[in-house]
This record gives sequence, C-alpha cells and structure tokens, in this order.
Amino acid sequence: MGLLSTVSSALSAGETDDGEAGNGTDSKGAYWCDDCAVRVRDVAVDDEGLDRDGDDTPLCPDCGDAMRFERNHADGCAC
Repeated sequence: MGLLSTVSSALSAGETDDGEAGNGTDSKGAYWCDDCAVRVRDVAVDDEGLDRDGDDTPLCPDCGDAMRFERNHADGCAC
C-alpha cells in the first residue's frame, strides 16, 4: 500500500459516505420540519432527546410539530 492510500484510509476511517461521523448504525433517512428547516438523522433522534407523538414520530424541537421522514433513494444515501 502506498503512502497516499495509507493516509487516505486513515483520514476516512470512522466516517460514513455522507461525511458525518458514523455511530455504528446505518441511517435510513432523516426527519424534517418543513416550517423550521430542522433536520435530524433517524439514528440521532434519541441522542437529540426529541419528544415523540402518539405514533412515535419525533416532534420538532423548535415548534413542536410532528416531523416528516424522508429518504433520498436517488443515490442510495440517506441524507
């Protein structure tokens, strides 16, 4: 393995394809509040401490409305 590929591998370790630090769980999408433009990855909802409604949908931390789940299928990325 050459020096360049070694450095490249070291720098990319621990990151997901979207450039965010991985947490050992594959993200399937994100929850959005269209009114507030708040985005929370599905794997970070519990870490963010978001409240949930009766259907277990996360509530926006800014306005308290239920958030919309969205997944980008175009490139296989859940971003």
